[in-house]
Parts: sequence; C-alpha cells; structure tokens
Amino acid sequence: MKKSLVADLALLFVAMVWGSTFVVVQRAVDLLPPLAFNGIRFAMGALFLLFIIRLFYPHQLTQMNGRLWRTGIFLGIWLFAGYFLQTWGLLYTTSSKAGFITGLSVVLVPIFAFLLSKQRIKPQAMVGVLLATGGLYLLTLNGSLAIEKGDFLVFLCAIAFAMHIVLTGRYTMQFPSMPLAFVQITTVSIMNWLIGGLLAIGGVEESALQITFSLSTLTEPYLWFALLITSLFCTALAYFVQTEFQKWTSPTRVALIYATEPVFAALTGVLAAGEILMGNQLWGMVLILTGMILAEIPLERLLKKRLIPSASTQAKLHDMDR
Repeated sequence: MKKSLVADLALLFVAMVWGSTFVVVQRAVDLLPPLAFNGIRFAMGALFLLFIIRLFYPHQLTQMNGRLWRTGIFLGIWLFAGYFLQTWGLLYTTSSKAGFITGLSVVLVPIFAFLLSKQRIKPQAMVGVLLATGGLYLLTLNGSLAIEKGDFLVFLCAIAFAMHIVLTGRYTMQFPSMPLAFVQITTVSIMNWLIGGLLAIGGVEESALQITFSLSTLTEPYLWFALLITSLFCTALAYFVQTEFQKWTSPTRVALIYATEPVFAALTGVLAAGEILMGNQLWGMVLILTGMILAEIPLERLLKKRLIPSASTQAKLHDMDR
C-alpha cells in the first residue's frame, strides 16, 4: 500500500474521531468553561504521549533539543490561536456560521502552502477545494450571511488552523513525531491556563475558575468521561497521527480530508442524538466527499497515459509504419 494512501486513511480517521466526538465536547463545555476544558484536555493528552514515549521510545527523549522545543512551541501557538479564536467567536455568532467559516481553512491551506513553500496547486485539487467549500456552506450555514464580530474572529481562527497545517507539513520531516506532538499540545494546555488566568485577574473569568474547581464539577462522571475520550483520541492520538503522517502527503490534501469532519459530526448527530438532516445538508456531504475524491485522482498521470503511448504501443505503431 502506498505511503500517501496510508497517510490519507490515517488523517481521515482523525477527522472521523474529531467529528464523531463533537457531541461529547458540546456536552462537556456545558459543565466546564471552554478554556479550562481545553487546558485539562491538552494537559492529559500531553501526559498520555509522554507516558508512551517514556515506555516505548525512550531514545526519542534525547532528541528533544532546543530546536525541537522552539518549533513545537511555535506550532502549538498557532494551534492554540485556532481553538481560542473559535471559542471567542462563538460568543458573537452562531455555531453553524462558525462551522462554515472554520471550514474555509480548506481554501486557505493551498494558498498559504504556495506562498510559504512554493507548493504548486494541482488543478483538480483546487476544484476539489472549491467543491468542499460549497459543501461546507450547504452542510453548516443555515442563517444569515451578514458579517458579525464573531464571524471575523472565527475567520482568524481559520487562518490559524490553516497555518498550523502548512507549518506542520514544513517541519514534520525534521523532527521525531511524538516529541514534536508532545511539545505542541503541552504548549496549547499552558496557553489555555495562562489566558484563563489573565481573564480571571481581569475579572472576566472569575466565575469560570470557581466552576472549574468546585466539588460538583470535579465529581461529575460525564466530564471525566469526556476528558478521557478527548485527551486520548482527539488530542494525543490525533496530533501524533497528523505530525507523523503529514510528511507523506500535501497540506492541501490534509485540509480536504479534514473538511470531512462536519460530515462525521452530522452523521453522529443523526445516530446518537436523533437529529434529522435536511436536503441541503445531504448535498453538502456529497460535495465534500466528491471534492476529496476528485483531489485524490491522479489526473495528470491518467492524461499522460492517454496522450503518450506506452513503449510497446509505440513499437507496434513503428512496425506498422514499416
């Protein structure tokens, strides 16, 4: 099996995990403020990864030099910015609009990859990106198209997520995957606690900290179930897989694969929460999947096979001419 196909399947698994646990996260942040939830979630994810590294890959600990730490912190800041701006934007816009605008990272990734790394954008990949964007619109956008403060914040979130994908593609070949993922998610956890602390000092999040450390919150079974699932699968495993397998594929394909996350979220909503999909949402899912499949087709290779005869065919034609 080709490495690129293995990478695509692994990243599709990540999108499925993120999408299928959306309901879990949504219920969990009703019990715990988002910054505190992400702070604990990413801290637990970092501890899981550190345990795995220490147990199975202890030699990789010696590779955690200053350059790896600087790169991991840099990537972690972009990742934190995406989560934080999305959470902030959701205070001022609808979740459906936020879902669509966040999904615009699928358009931004090939643009940033070209600007930063001079990666050529294949025509079929660009068509796939546009189809996926249209699908995201149909799947998630049910309200007004009016631009609000929250929309701008979520658009900045899309930029942050797109930059994280592109920069991960740039650095993933240079460092071992597990330590790099560990430093990233550790950075995200620390940034959540720092920002949460600053907001508490400013009097904005004081009640949030009281909720976080209250006995009723800390003894809530569902909260710990959500933290366990999201820290292990959505954080430690997901960002290790992205860091490990993105070296075998392109940032544009990663963005297209991640565009399937709302598809899995919608399907989970139907199966687990009894939600009903409207016609436009079904068409949106079809467009996203079509865009992803189209981007995977080796169009240039197929055209070459059709337009340029093989060596045996050329030999036969040559014999006929004689």
